[in-house]
Amino acid sequence: MDRRNIELALTRRGMLAGLAVLAARPSWALPANPDVVVIGAGAAGIGAARRLAELKLSCVVVEAADRIGGRAYTDTTTFGMPFDIGCAWIHAADRNPFYKMAEADGFKLKYHDLTLNELYTMRARADAPALKREHEAEEVIHKRTAAIARRRDIPVSRAVPRWTQPFEAAATYLGPMDMAVDLNNLSTADFAQSADLDPNYLVYEGFGTVVARAGAELPVKLSTPVRKIDWSRKGNVAVETDAGTITARAAIVTVSTGVLAAGSIRFDPVLPDWKQTAIGCVPMGLLAKIPMLIPGERFGIKPYDNVLVEYPGRQDIYFLAWPWDSDLMVGFVGGDFGWQLSAAGEEAAIDFAKERLAQTFGSDAPKKVTKALFTKWASNPLTRGAYSAALPCHYVERERLGRPLGDTVFFAGEALAGPLIQTAGGAYLSGEATAKSVAAKLKV
Repeated sequence: MDRRNIELALTRRGMLAGLAVLAARPSWALPANPDVVVIGAGAAGIGAARRLAELKLSCVVVEAADRIGGRAYTDTTTFGMPFDIGCAWIHAADRNPFYKMAEADGFKLKYHDLTLNELYTMRARADAPALKREHEAEEVIHKRTAAIARRRDIPVSRAVPRWTQPFEAAATYLGPMDMAVDLNNLSTADFAQSADLDPNYLVYEGFGTVVARAGAELPVKLSTPVRKIDWSRKGNVAVETDAGTITARAAIVTVSTGVLAAGSIRFDPVLPDWKQTAIGCVPMGLLAKIPMLIPGERFGIKPYDNVLVEYPGRQDIYFLAWPWDSDLMVGFVGGDFGWQLSAAGEEAAIDFAKERLAQTFGSDAPKKVTKALFTKWASNPLTRGAYSAALPCHYVERERLGRPLGDTVFFAGEALAGPLIQTAGGAYLSGEATAKSVAAKLKV
């Protein structure tokens, strides 16, 4: 079998694994008294439940949505190919458990270097020396932030030595397009302790499909939102859901800080002040996508290129160009502007992306867009954002965010993933670690 046929076989195998996830799931009965109830079937909940099973603890996972995966979700219909509405890259593949799972299940993987390839300042395309200056500016911000973080926790924007064009572009690429917040809203300690996420891989069948496959055989009760967690009794916790109340020896809460801050789940007794402060100091940032189908056009941009288009007023956009040599130009907006565009709605977001295409690649460019959408994580009540970012001066609140309530309510998620914050792999590892802590607490 030649290399191309091997590749196609692997792709089919991965696609079959993905289709298996879409098959009807078993209808799990809601157990009355498991050892542990896991709240949320995203990456952290899946990691927790799998580890609990290994530790021989009974558990049930309750999920408010009608699917598993959380912020990892692959759309297989809109563009005629898998498209990740949520997280798309397997970051830090050398440490990320999802990479090994994807390999084992035969998914088609592609290493993707996230170094900026193309930079436009309005219509002007940066030449090689200008692009090099942007890369150097990124390094300067990284080094200055690390030095500052060793002494104090202030906004990362204070680490920018001067706001010339290379530093403006670097601040956009490192802030809203990566950390999902503008640098003035980001803690130097948070930024400095986050890991270099290379190597990064894209998944042809969709990263969301990999995550869903990881949880396919777990006892997950879908469409079962949690309304209240009663942790008033010593030695057990009562979790009230729309399908009934579960009494367990412990609960692991994996919902986002946005959901916790909104009060979507009530706690009895109410959350102590220190926990509420921690939630408020590690709010959700936003990175939203505007994928556009543009058949037969490339604008001189190569597949997998990372393209940043800078405009006055921080109304910037990043494009991942033609992944898998497809006809998709995937736009990203983040930080304050991402929230503003989300509030304006899908039509306004798509119009903005088309306007940037016209201003950058010519007035005919928007006419070639045949289909587009805008991801709605900002307004999704089960997420309320993309991923968390600690406010300046408040990095220490991440540790308090992770502290359990008494001996029964524990927390896990991307907000508690240490150097791998903001990643699905980090969330999974956080879930695993929390499950081990619960097992130790239960003396198993």
